[in-house]
Amino acid sequence: MNRGGLIGAAILSIFLLMAAAPWVFAPYDPYTRFTPYAEPGPGHILGTNDMGHDILSELIYSARASLFVGFVAAILATLLGVIVGIIAGYYRGWIEDILMGITDIFLMVPKIPMIIIIAAFLGPGIWVLILVFGAFSWTAIARIVRSKVLQIRESGFVLSARCLGFSTGFIMAREIAPNLTYIVFPKFMLLAASAMITEASISFIGLGDPSMKSWGVMLSFAFTKGGLLNGMWWWYIPPGIAISLCVMAIALIGYSREKGADIGVRG
Repeated sequence: MNRGGLIGAAILSIFLLMAAAPWVFAPYDPYTRFTPYAEPGPGHILGTNDMGHDILSELIYSARASLFVGFVAAILATLLGVIVGIIAGYYRGWIEDILMGITDIFLMVPKIPMIIIIAAFLGPGIWVLILVFGAFSWTAIARIVRSKVLQIRESGFVLSARCLGFSTGFIMAREIAPNLTYIVFPKFMLLAASAMITEASISFIGLGDPSMKSWGVMLSFAFTKGGLLNGMWWWYIPPGIAISLCVMAIALIGYSREKGADIGVRG
């Protein structure tokens, strides 16, 4: 991992600690009410919002939901892409044609507008966002994995496994899948960053779960409850910075690993 990747890992570690144990870092419970619209001061470093909630505490607790959506949605999309890519690349023939045809169809669907439409139809919810993002974000990984599996399936260790009588499922799971890690992991990290941005965007336009504390919901409330009009920068700038830093950290790790994978392939 290069210097950028190490910086990204350090920043992401801080956010993960905040998400894992927010009560250690937050000065108050995020639902405790104080004086509404209080300016930053000794008692509240980032002031309070329209409900009187401490904004710093809300910011720290929101890391959990934002990271959860990002990584769970990325895991779902990655699993779908890897499964489709391995099956298409290993079996080839008509199975490959059908799976790649489905992949091309999903590639043509505009993801963000589709997520907005489905979220508006099904109603706000963290799992709706995760499932819809995962369902429309697996295609790039599927194509990359399929291309790599076309090479691996002709390798000596795969041919040996076939000659020894191992099942197709065993070969795909134990012989092929582990050799895809170095190309899948960078894509997984970039998907996590993309999912976090999507969650913030969906929440910002009011289609997120209002009962959930996330950075996107914080931004939405700051803009709809008078934070912007009243010049309360301490309400809407911190969640924007948190989203930017976290996405940048994840992207740095992803690009670092992607560069390492390219060097490995050329080597």
